[in-house]
Amino acid sequence: VQLVESGGGLVQPGGSLRLSCTASGFTFSRYDMSWYRQTPGKERVLVASIISTSGSTNYADSVKGRFTISRDNVKNTVYLQMSSLKPEDTAVYYCNALSGTYGSPYYRNYWGQGTQVTVSS
Repeated sequence: VQLVESGGGLVQPGGSLRLSCTASGFTFSRYDMSWYRQTPGKERVLVASIISTSGSTNYADSVKGRFTISRDNVKNTVYLQMSSLKPEDTAVYYCNALSGTYGSPYYRNYWGQGTQVTVSS
């Protein structure tokens, strides 16, 4: 199982970036996909998620209206389009794949290695 993120980097405030996460080793279309972010000394927090069955999305209040999550089940890839970036968006962004209910034998929870996003002038 692999989740490989790409697209991070340095961007000026107000700029845009698109993160990609390409999956392999599992049936991507059956998994709920999410993006999390983490800054030094703080917990990893949910940024956005997209449900496998309905395609419905959910966003943290801090990114609503600026970030868009999407998925391509043919390419086994989930994207995070980030616009109007702010310095407080600086973090390591992680891709997550989730299936099943915690504690059940079908529960699966996979993480990527993370990609750094730095918003600075």
